[in-house]
Amino acid sequence: MENVKKITIITGHYGCGKTNFSVNYALFLAKTGKKVVVADFDIVNPYFRTADFKELFEANGIKLIAPQFANTNVDIPTINFDLLDIEDDEYLIVDVGGDDSGAVALGRFSSSIENDDYDMLYVINKYRYLMQDPKDSLSMLSAIENASRLRHTGIVNNSNLGTETTAQTVCESFDYAKSLCELSNLPLRYTAAIENIGIDKQAENYFPIKVFVKPVWEK
Repeated sequence: MENVKKITIITGHYGCGKTNFSVNYALFLAKTGKKVVVADFDIVNPYFRTADFKELFEANGIKLIAPQFANTNVDIPTINFDLLDIEDDEYLIVDVGGDDSGAVALGRFSSSIENDDYDMLYVINKYRYLMQDPKDSLSMLSAIENASRLRHTGIVNNSNLGTETTAQTVCESFDYAKSLCELSNLPLRYTAAIENIGIDKQAENYFPIKVFVKPVWEK
C-alpha cells in the first residue's frame, strides 16, 4: 500500500460494509507503525458503528473520536469535536454515515479537507438492495459528493453476501466494479474480501479483511 493520505474518508450505501472496511484499514495502518485516529462520523445509524470497536482500537494503539452520545439511546448523536484536530504524525480515517444523508455533516469541514492531503473512498457491494446496477451506485456516489461538497478519489469493491460469500461471489462482482470505475472515472483502489477466501491472485488490488461488523443474529 503506497502513498497513504493523511486523511482517508470512507463512504458508501447503507450496508455496503464501509464500517468493517474502516476497521480493517485502521488496523492495517496501525500494524505498519502509523499513528492512527478513527473518527466515527455516523450521526444517522445507531448500529454498526466504528465506536463499537473502542476496545479493539485501544489494544492496537488506535485513537477513537466519536459523536457525543454515540452508542447510547439518544436518537441523534451530535458532532462535538473538531474532525481535523489531529497531530502532524497522525493518520485520520473517517467513517461517514451511509448514503448522502450521512455525508451532510462532512460538508461542515469540506473547505479545510479539500485543501489537505486526503482520499475519499466509495465502498460498493454489488449485492446490496437497489445497488445491483452500476448506474444506481454512480447516482449514490454523486449524491454523497453533493452532500459532502467533496470529491471521491477511488472505489473499494467490497461485494459480499455475508456468511454465504464465496470466491465466486467476489469474482462475479469484478465486472460490476470495473463498470462503475469507468462510469465515475475513478480507480479501483481495493478489492476487499475475506482473508484466505482464495481470490488473492485474481482480484485487482486485493485487500484481505476480517469480519468485525456482524448482524446481531450472527454474534
